[in-house]
Parts: sequence; structure tokens; C-alpha cells
Amino acid sequence: MNTAWMTHQISNQFDELENYNLFETDTVLQEILARYGSQDQTRLTEMGKVVGSAEYYDYADLANKHTPILHAFDARGRRKDFIEFHPAWHKWMGLNRQFDTHAHPFNHPNSSTKWVEWAARFYLAGQVECGNLCPNSMTLGSIPLIQREPELWAKIGDKLLSTEYDERDVPISQKKSIWLGMGMTEKQGGSDVRANETMAVPVAESGRGQAYLLTGHKWFFSAPMCDAHLVVAKTEQDGLACFFVPRWLEDGTKNPIHVQRLKDKVGNRSNSSSEVEFKEAWGIMIGEAGRGIPTIIEMANYTRLTCSVGSTAMLRQALVQCLAYTRQRKAFGKLLAEQPLMRAVLADLALETEAAMQLSFHLAHCYDADDVLSVAWKRIMTPASKFWICKRAVELTGEMMEVFGGNGYVDSGIMARIFKEAPVNTIWEGSGNVMCLDVLRAISRDVESIEILFQDLATTAMQDEQLKQELQNLFQLFQQTPEELQFMGRSLVSRLVILVQAVLLKRHAPDYVADGFIQSRYSPFHGRVVGMLEMKQPDVERLLHRAFAA
Repeated sequence: MNTAWMTHQISNQFDELENYNLFETDTVLQEILARYGSQDQTRLTEMGKVVGSAEYYDYADLANKHTPILHAFDARGRRKDFIEFHPAWHKWMGLNRQFDTHAHPFNHPNSSTKWVEWAARFYLAGQVECGNLCPNSMTLGSIPLIQREPELWAKIGDKLLSTEYDERDVPISQKKSIWLGMGMTEKQGGSDVRANETMAVPVAESGRGQAYLLTGHKWFFSAPMCDAHLVVAKTEQDGLACFFVPRWLEDGTKNPIHVQRLKDKVGNRSNSSSEVEFKEAWGIMIGEAGRGIPTIIEMANYTRLTCSVGSTAMLRQALVQCLAYTRQRKAFGKLLAEQPLMRAVLADLALETEAAMQLSFHLAHCYDADDVLSVAWKRIMTPASKFWICKRAVELTGEMMEVFGGNGYVDSGIMARIFKEAPVNTIWEGSGNVMCLDVLRAISRDVESIEILFQDLATTAMQDEQLKQELQNLFQLFQQTPEELQFMGRSLVSRLVILVQAVLLKRHAPDYVADGFIQSRYSPFHGRVVGMLEMKQPDVERLLHRAFAA
């Protein structure tokens, strides 16, 4: 026997998991849909199978390796501002359009579970390819704004709601379906949109529904291949306003929105983000004059929800990959999943992932209602959950990548891609500080909202001494002066989210999940690193089986 090549006999090595149904293997997701009364399981099973196929994992990999290419000019120097995408990108865009990820709540307006079913779609897709969810998210958030503009909605409403994908770069009037993007951020202002300098001048009459010419720039313009964008610009007489700005004009020429370059981002590589200049670009004012920020922030409230759901999806995929890998890989004579220290890490990750799921989906459920409790949840917990879940995803995906050792740190697998993707949700639609300030602003403007939320939490928290004490402490802390509240903003919001997650788990998860979360999260050592659990805290075997039984 020739032993010269024995170093190439590979054993105890395992590829990342593919070819499994993401919906059928997700016990928690199935429980959530059943709890809210959804009848959408058949369609989600179908989506889970397609998204989990090796084919679509491969498309995700290709779309992130072969990133968008800007063609600013044609061969003779004429401006064309065309962005070329790999065919794999179009596969993912078409898939999400087919499954209505971009508009499900608006295509099923009479359903009482429409937002929960949308969240399930976004969550399934986001486990494998996150970049294409950017245009899906912005299109979703723009629809309710456009619906309040009757003339504009009559022209483009059907194209926004369509589930048929149309990748052509042609005028809106010629397309079967369209995407909408967003343009807020400028160099000098960042999150401070009030510092924007882009100027909009009326073509004739001024005000809502009238045409304007925009001149200026956007430092982040997402995503530039969308068919139109909602853009914040200032006017001479009415202050900041929001404008619908198409990429093509009705006469078949390109609107003068010049793409300067594409952003070279850390992650989110499949998706194009850009810097642009407006050179008297044509647009229509939507919303009230002088109400540009509240108008665009309404869109951002939806996209902030998508950030929470998207980060939850990353946690879920990374957890599943860790469980599948450690159940096969051996070290020191045992499977990794049987090693006590690894089990502590996996259990902690499973607790965090389910807590994120329960919060994200309950928040989505609140978007299905307009009662005072749902409104309080939406207004306070949308920025709060966006802050916490997205922050945790950055830390935890690093821990999850570590489970794979050196193999997790190379770009040939999904773990590194998720790790690089995670920070985008902490930054887009408002940084962590902006989210905390938004929570405090919501409470200061409507003091009753925090009282309504705390009354709801109390119905469950009062059953547990630890939660009862934390609820009372937090309520007192929220009575401080504005300066004290802002200084403690991150601490208060973090504690609020953990309390909310504990309450939701207490209500909806098995006792071994809820108790494990409460005991560990209110330990003085929790949060320093993942896996700092005590043996008595979680029922590890049942917890890991619940997380992924396949």
C-alpha cells in the first residue's frame, strides 16, 4: 500500500448543512404560526424547501462572490448608470418576489396574520442570502406611503404588489413589477437628516403631489438599481419634504441621478449601495410639505422591523449550522456536541436565538393590529428590539463562527458570510444610539405608552419573583430626568428587551426554555462571554433537540 498520499485521506471533516427544509425543521417557527392562527404553513413549507436547497445555497455564495458592477457610461461616453448583477442575484430576487416577501401584508390586507406570515418569509430567506432583502425591505416599507398618494398609487400600485419578477432596466410604465429604495443620508449629516442640503425646486406649483427638480447628493443611496427612490430634500419655503424620484422619466430618458460609485462594504456584498448626485432630477412630493422626516421615518419603522427579523434569521442559520456540525465532528474522543463546555455554549446560543424569535415575531404580530397595546409595543419595542437583537447578532455570530474553528474563518463557507453580514443591521435604519434615543423619545412624547407596555408585561412578570423585581426597578428608572435617561439609554433599553424576551418565553415557550433563559440572563455573570451557564440552569438535551431535531 502506498502511504505517500495518506495526508489527503480526509476524515472527521464535515461540510456546512444544505438540502434541508428550513421550515419543517424549525419547531419554534411552526409553534408561532399555529399560535397566531396562520393557515400559511403549506406555502412556507414549499419556501423552506427551496431556500434550503443546495442550489440556492450555491446561488447565495455566487451572488456574494460576484458582486455588482457599475457601468456609469457606455462605450461612447454616454451616461447610462447601469448596474450589472450576477445571474445568482436575480435567482434570489425572483424567489422572494415569487413568495411575496416584498409585499405579503399588502397583498392580504384582510388577514389577521399577514405580518407574522411576512416575517416567516423574511426570516426563511434571510438565513441563506441577506443582501437581496434590502430592496425587499425598502419596497415593503414604501407601500403604505405610496398608498396615501392616490394618483401615484393608481400608476404603480399593481407593479409594487406584483409577485412576478422583472429585472429589466426600463421605464416603470414598461415593467411588470418594480422595486423602491431610499435616499436619506448625506455626507455632512449622517443620521442627522435635518442637516441635509439637497434642494428641491418646484417645476410649477409647489406642495404635495407636485413635480420638483432635485439637486444635491446622497452619501448612501440604497439600492441604486431600484426603479424609484423615496428621497428627503429641503425646499425654500416648506422645509424638508419627501419625494418619489424614478430612475427613468416618462419620455424614456434616464432621470439625472448619477451614480458616483458603489460602496465597498464589509458584508452585504451581493447588494449594491451607492453614492449619487442629483442634477435637477425630477421627483414628486409625497406626504405633507415640511413633513419629510416623519414621512420617511414611517418607512424606516417598517425597515427597522425587517432588521430585527433579519438578524434573528442570521442567528437561526448560524445556530443550526453549529448544531449540525458539532453532532458530527469529534474531538478528544467524543462528539463536540457531547462535550460539556461546548454544550454550555450551544445551549446559551439556543436560548438567545429563541428569545430573538419570540420577540421579532410577536412584534410583527403587533403590526397586524391598531389597539393601544399593539401601538405601544410597535412604538417602543421596534427600535428597542432593533437595537438589541442586531447588536447581539454581531457578537453571537462571532461565537458561532468559532465553533467551526479555522474553517469558520474562511470565506468559502456560510459562517464567515453571516459574521460579516451581521453588523449591517446595527447601522442601517439608525445606529444603536439612534435606536435608544428613539425609545426614549417615544416614551417622552407618550408617557402612557410605557405604562401600557409595563401593565402588559406585569400580567406575566408578577408570577416570577426575579421578573417582578426587574419590572419594578425598570419602571422606576424610566422616571428619571431626560439627561439621566439618555446617559443610561443603552442600559435601560437592553434591560427592557431582556425583560420582554423573558416574559414572552414565559408565556409561549416550554418551562425548560423560559426558566433556563431567566436563570441565566439574571445571573451576575451573564453576557460577559457566551456559555457562562450553571449546570442547574438549562435542560440542555431538550433545549438542543428543540432548537434543531433533524
